[in-house]
Parts: sequence; structure tokens; C-alpha cells
Amino acid sequence: MNILRLVFLNALRHKLRTALTIMGIAVAVLAFGLLRTVIGAWYTGVASAAPDRLVSRSKISITFTLPIAQKEKIARVPGVEGVTFGTWFGGVYKDPKNFFAQVAIEGPVTFAFFPEILVDPEAVKTFGAERNAAIVGSALAERFGWKVGDTVRLVGTIYPGDWDFVIRGIYRGRDEATDVGTFYFNWNTIEQRMAQESPGRMGQIGWWIIKIDDPARAATISKAVDTEFDNSSDETLTETEAAFQQSFVAMAGTIIVSLQIISVLIVGVILLVAANTMAMTARERLSEYAVLKTLGFGAGHILGLIAGESLMIAGLGGVLGVLLLFPAVEGVAQGLKAWFPAFPVDPATFVLAAVAAFVVGALAAVFPAWRAMKVSIVDGLRRID
Repeated sequence: MNILRLVFLNALRHKLRTALTIMGIAVAVLAFGLLRTVIGAWYTGVASAAPDRLVSRSKISITFTLPIAQKEKIARVPGVEGVTFGTWFGGVYKDPKNFFAQVAIEGPVTFAFFPEILVDPEAVKTFGAERNAAIVGSALAERFGWKVGDTVRLVGTIYPGDWDFVIRGIYRGRDEATDVGTFYFNWNTIEQRMAQESPGRMGQIGWWIIKIDDPARAATISKAVDTEFDNSSDETLTETEAAFQQSFVAMAGTIIVSLQIISVLIVGVILLVAANTMAMTARERLSEYAVLKTLGFGAGHILGLIAGESLMIAGLGGVLGVLLLFPAVEGVAQGLKAWFPAFPVDPATFVLAAVAAFVVGALAAVFPAWRAMKVSIVDGLRRID
């Protein structure tokens, strides 16, 4: 108990230095936790993907369209329970900076494929009856202040011209990870306009959404679907929804790797901050350690004093950093809601932050403790100022 009391008193001898070190460690732990959370947010869509849904796109690239005539062949593949489709619209709302997903879907039937999307049945019914109806996510409606009945004009890029839609419903997510930032409208809106302006683009969709009866047979069914269109002008690449989402994450692979490297470097920064503090502390107290040795204190006691102080400072910094992580994540989540539907803090992040703080505290004490234990009593007493 005397050793613990001495550790506590030693830490408070230079209050400003200790406080700044704790704050430095806290900021580093906070940054480490935020980066780990951002990395996890990239994979939210992959983790929440339904195992009984496949996505089939053009084998060349997702930017190439597929003929709607493929639907009947896909529906006949054994194990397929239903087929619908989606098409990327790529319009601009007021300013190109206002990016959000806009997807033209087959109609009300498409929502049946996504039970995680919660929307008023009456809104879905209206969506199917009105050509220019739209159903938008709650995050998107909150972002732009939209409400049911508002008219939204999108300026087409892939499909040129001005497109006016009336919001007939706002959907919510069943789970936290559900994307609530997408703008859905009826594909027939595009089809009817292309019939007048560009007949050659009629009957084209972006990708197929396939519901299967057994997730364990996903690979077999995917291969069967692709076989249907082998050696045709519209070959397909069919994969699980999780793999499809993973392909988008892979596009940002360099960013994710960079964030992972930075998160590790931050731990190194914590180590340098704590090591510098403990080195200064041990150097100032060499004479005191020499006196303790004359009183019969052994190397274990010296090690306990230095390591205990280092671990206490690192631990307080780690706890403070973790506590600050909650409001920080909430603030960042609000700012990135348009890109990340969910921004949860993985419990593993807390464990990693705690482990990092402990390891830093232990390593920072190694050299100062070794030096203090090795110094002789005579050499230590010579350092009296």
C-alpha cells in the first residue's frame, strides 16, 4: 500500500507535466479509436448484407447495362425465388456536392426483397401508381429538409435533362446498419422518357437482385445464372450481396490501408510521449532511488515505482480518451451520415485502446527502470542538485 501511495504522490509532483502527458495520451487514444471506427464503418454494408440475396451485374463493369429480357432466364434457374432490378441514376440535386445514391427500381415489388427497409404500405402503393413518385431514406430527408409531398428536381447526367419527382414516402431502417440515405423512384420513369428521346437505350437495367431459397447454395446458383449468358453479348457476374458490397470497399482499399497505418503510427506517438515523460522523471530522481537503495529497497521496488507511475499515467490517459470517444463519434457520425448509414463503435476498439494504453505504459517504463536499477548508489548520490 505504501508503494502505491508513493506512486500516486510521485505522479503529482509535476502536476502540469503529468496533466499534459495524460492529455496527450488521451488525444492519441481518441484519434486511434476514431480511425478504427471509420475503418469499421466502411465494412458496415458488407456485414449487414443478406445471405439469401445475390447481385448480378455486367461481367465487364457495373457501369455497363443489361437487357431486361434476361429476367425470365434468371427466374428459371433452380433455387431462384424471385428477381428484381435496380439502375443507378446519377443525377445532381442543386449542387454536385450534394451527392447521394439515386436508384431506379422495378416498382413496389422491389421493396419486398428488402425487409430491412421499413416503409408505409400506403406509400408503396402510391409509389406504384404514380409515375414520378419517389421514396427516400430518413437520413436523406433530414439532410435536405424534405417531407412527404415535396417536389425534388434532379438534373440527369447519365440520363440528361431535368427530372421532377414527388416524395410519397420516407423509409426507415430496421437495423442501425440499414442504409437510410437512398433516393428510390420507378424505373418506368426512365423507360418512358427514353422511348421518346433515345429509343436505343430502352429495356436496359443496371443490375439484378436475386432472392435464393438456400444461402448455402449461393455459389452454385451464381454460377448457374452466369452460365445462362456465357458467350453472349451481355455476360454477367453474379455474387453474394456481401461480395458485391465488398467490391465497393475494395475501390477505397488505399484509403483504408492508409487509415490502418496511421492508427498504428498513433500508438507509436503515444509511446514517444509517455517514454519522454518517464525518462525525464527517472533522470530527475536517480538520487532518490539511490537513497532508497541505501534503505534496503531492492530492484523490484524501484521497478514498481517507475512502472506503476507510467501505467497510472497511461491508464488515466486511456480512460479519458475512451470517454471522449463517445461524443466524438457522435459528432463525426452526424457529419458523415450521407456516406455512412451506421457509425457504430466496435467493442473491439475499446479493447484495443485499453491494450494500447497498457502496452505504452509498460514499454515507456522499460528503459528508465533499467537505468535506475543499474545505477550504483555512489553514482546516484553524486547527482544531488
